Amino acid sequence: MELEYVPLGRTGLQVSELAFGTWRFGRETDQGTVEIGEDRAYELLDAYEQAGGRFIDTADIYGDGDSETWIGNWLAQRDRSDYVVASKVYWPTREDNPNFSGLSRTHVRRQIDQILDRLGTDYLDLLYVHRWDDDTPAEQLMRTLNGLVEDGTVNFLGASTHVPDGWHVAKANEIADRYGFEPFTVSQPRYNLVNREVEDTYLDMCAEYDIDLVPWSPLGQGVLTGKYSREDRAADSTASEDDGWKEYYLTDENFDVVDEVEAVAEEVDATPAQVSLAWLMHHQQVAAPIVGARTVEQLEENLGAAAVTLSEEQFERLAESKASPLDGI
Repeated sequence: MELEYVPLGRTGLQVSELAFGTWRFGRETDQGTVEIGEDRAYELLDAYEQAGGRFIDTADIYGDGDSETWIGNWLAQRDRSDYVVASKVYWPTREDNPNFSGLSRTHVRRQIDQILDRLGTDYLDLLYVHRWDDDTPAEQLMRTLNGLVEDGTVNFLGASTHVPDGWHVAKANEIADRYGFEPFTVSQPRYNLVNREVEDTYLDMCAEYDIDLVPWSPLGQGVLTGKYSREDRAADSTASEDDGWKEYYLTDENFDVVDEVEAVAEEVDATPAQVSLAWLMHHQQVAAPIVGARTVEQLEENLGAAAVTLSEEQFERLAESKASPLDGI
């Protein structure tokens, strides 16, 4: 099995049908351990590449910059032009100075220089604004981002995690159209079979502005892998100690979704994780879901979703297994 290329909306780029997310690279847990160290990071990148993967997602804050540095070290042994690399900017990089955060011209320009330096490249294929910054006027932001495109340091622009504030993206693209700036052409929201908030007008906004989705958390923080059961809701410990997490994810409604996922998985001889990813891959507005993994084995299982074909009836059954936010309106 080798990943195929798919179009990334109206960018003209062709990207791998599954993107590889690196947010765990260098990430320190509350217990002080690193989720994925440098050696494991290279093993995972190798496994993704061997499956035909060429679409790598990172951010300036992942592992306090280690993620980008390790990706840069890995890319240094390869032809950079073979890969599509996306990163993000917004979060504070220094706690003692407010000018080292947000989407001001000062912070964005400083960060793009540091991002490119860590990645060891002179351009970024795709730059996302990681969150929206209400303190930076939208016109200033779009003018700044357009400047990065014009000077060749960034090729395309994306907006990450703006649900339910899709009107920010719409406003920014209206400004871009008015002044001839580069618009947002990619969105990276959370979207999966149990997290359906994007269906409450956000998908319509993306369709209106011709924006493709590259969703994060495609497995609903592990719920859609089938590793949790209804009994876990009452258990003293699960993979998360956050009671809010349990109340949000370990619900009867979500377990009904998992039941349907497992039923379809049996029909197509795949794992629940593969079926959940395949549902997104069959979605008309989704370009490439972002998969992440702690081990090569987990990554290989996730990449196996590319070999799963769902019928229209199976796709609709999965879609209808949880009520849309618009149902009943």
